[in-house]
Amino acid sequence: MSGLLSAIMLMRRGWAVDIFERVESELADRGAGIVAQADLIAHLAALGLETRDLGVAVTTRNVLDAAGRVVATRQCPQVLTAWEHVYRILRDAFPARHYYRGRGLKAFLQDADGVTGHFTDDSSVRGDVLIGADGLRSTVRQQCLPKVGPLYAGYVAWRALVAEAALPPAIHTDLAGTLTFCLPPGEQFLGYPVGGPDNDLREGRRRYNAVWYRPADETAELPRLLTDDAGVTHALSIPPPLIRREAVAAMRAAAERLLAPQLQAVVRLIGEPMLQPIYDLASPQLAFGRAAILGDAAFLARPHVGAGVAKAADDAAALAAALDADDVETALRRFEARRLPQGNRIIEQARHLGSYLQASQSADERSRSERYAIPEAVLAETAVLDFLRRSQS
Repeated sequence: MSGLLSAIMLMRRGWAVDIFERVESELADRGAGIVAQADLIAHLAALGLETRDLGVAVTTRNVLDAAGRVVATRQCPQVLTAWEHVYRILRDAFPARHYYRGRGLKAFLQDADGVTGHFTDDSSVRGDVLIGADGLRSTVRQQCLPKVGPLYAGYVAWRALVAEAALPPAIHTDLAGTLTFCLPPGEQFLGYPVGGPDNDLREGRRRYNAVWYRPADETAELPRLLTDDAGVTHALSIPPPLIRREAVAAMRAAAERLLAPQLQAVVRLIGEPMLQPIYDLASPQLAFGRAAILGDAAFLARPHVGAGVAKAADDAAALAAALDADDVETALRRFEARRLPQGNRIIEQARHLGSYLQASQSADERSRSERYAIPEAVLAETAVLDFLRRSQS
């Protein structure tokens, strides 16, 4: 997302831009549900991209107790969409002839006149500026900041998309029009409707996005979750088809014990879930001569702020504006000065919101968790960027 947003914004300002994607296959089937924050919608509209049917509009948030009763509610109008739909809008807006799949960056060299990227297919490409929008495993960040990497937060998310039509009618009535939370002790489940395949927004054709945050100790439970049936322990994440059946069965059994009946029904309908260990990543530097990092390559915040794609859009806009006004190295330093503070604020807020989900906590984190774990705080602050701005003022 951050790469496409940056590329489109720079292209619209007259830059010749090439995107090199390390993955060979198309990315449109990745990800799950996201909140389309107002910042993101504004950036898409400014680029002339379609935003009218971006996702499902909801106005209400509810918290369900273990018996399925609504114990807290809040009005919070938002648009809920699918990662794949926003990606498709951006992908279609960028010229296909300048988008190269299956060409991962190995390393780069720079001098006073430009920067040269060396790729996994043994090719080299030279340009005026290199933007590392290459995510959690960023090659650009690893070359420039080899000691900076993701820090495990102490919990994981089970994620899935369920066909809305599969929900029993009574369950659909309870869940379809709201963003719904359930808060077992030290855990958080949330779910909401998003568009169906090809962003089908018709009722009954949509999908239900489910996310369940559960503590997992780093030394014991996390390695078990990341180990497949062949005994291979994967680094950082594990592909959904390789998650052991025993791990999925344990998650399903926990749902029957801990979740509201409506959400138990959702979990029963999950086919192949995704497992996402939650990490923090905060880079102390974003600009490196003629190279820069942005998006998740620079700051990876826990999902509770709902800022991932909106932050990527803000990063891209700041980068494009800076490069429009200054020489490359000066522009990248100005971009860094503008975005470093915001990235750190988002990381801090996300840590606060997720502190009560961690498998182990410091005394300070236990104190914070008492404030952020209550239903009213979850409803008011989860995935609400306006709250983040208010808390800074």
